[in-house]
Amino acid sequence: MADDNSGRPDDEVVYQPALFEVGGRARLLGHAGQINDLTPQSSLDIARYWYRRYLEQAGYPRNTVDSYSYDLSILNGMIGPKRINQITSRDIAQYLDASHNRSTRKRRLTSVSSFFRFLITQAQVLDRDPAQSFHPDRIPLKTPKPLFAGEQERLLDAAEREGPRAHAIIWLLLNLGLTRSELLRLRHPDIDLDDPDGPVIYIFYDHPRYAGKERKLGGGQEFATLYQRLIEAHGTGERVFEMLPQSVNRLIERVAAAAEIDKTVSPQSLRDTFAVNQARNGLDEQQLLELMGLANDARNRTSVQRYIKLARPALQPGKTPADRGRTSGEIEQEAGPD
Repeated sequence: MADDNSGRPDDEVVYQPALFEVGGRARLLGHAGQINDLTPQSSLDIARYWYRRYLEQAGYPRNTVDSYSYDLSILNGMIGPKRINQITSRDIAQYLDASHNRSTRKRRLTSVSSFFRFLITQAQVLDRDPAQSFHPDRIPLKTPKPLFAGEQERLLDAAEREGPRAHAIIWLLLNLGLTRSELLRLRHPDIDLDDPDGPVIYIFYDHPRYAGKERKLGGGQEFATLYQRLIEAHGTGERVFEMLPQSVNRLIERVAAAAEIDKTVSPQSLRDTFAVNQARNGLDEQQLLELMGLANDARNRTSVQRYIKLARPALQPGKTPADRGRTSGEIEQEAGPD
């Protein structure tokens, strides 16, 4: 008998069956009685199970899968053992109205809309979407509050005192503008220390829908030194930073307190600081979008425009827009003697 690549004889090869198969209109079939079939009469609990498996097979990020599943479990708890074809717009309204704020309402609507889109287009067990008449509230952008130059310096000094991990984390957020999730996904093979322009940090995304966020960032010799210290202290595991998201926030808060910074400091505020610093260096709107891995849409353009505005020279009372950028001596000379 011929062997496959695993060294197992042909008649012993184990094949992984597909999770589900389409059994015709309005029906997905489970295998070996392990999963109840998904039909229009299925309970929300069963449909949630199938939906989660669909998200996982489609390669959605883990945090997205968990977030959607959590929101749907809340809906399940509110409406009870209803069949999915009996869920009404009134049920959805009650579910959304129970949100504590607009951000939660928007997230819940996104979750439930995606769920019914799956039931209609992928599973083909429903013909109508009870959430289609609801629209998300516009969530105003939070005002960026970047750290001042002295605060940035004190923060990096305090991070260095805490240790290589804290120093590397805050340096990457403050000097390369990584998001917290990008920081925690970073793997050692994503860092090229041998690049002629190096070291170079590659920001990769597994799902093709986020390909536009991928980028190649130069770290310079300063990061090469930080990274070497980090490896010496913590070794090389699967990821560069083996931490939970909330642990990153607590680390930053702790270092900010040690630096005696009397304002809220978070991964987002460090990313905001990075963006304003880059705008001061002369980067325009398109360059900032690319550097930060942001899609070129209206909301992100508005965010970038705010960074550019914060990077401009301070307004001086009594000066016209044409006067800004000129010295006081040039203005007085043009005005002439009294």
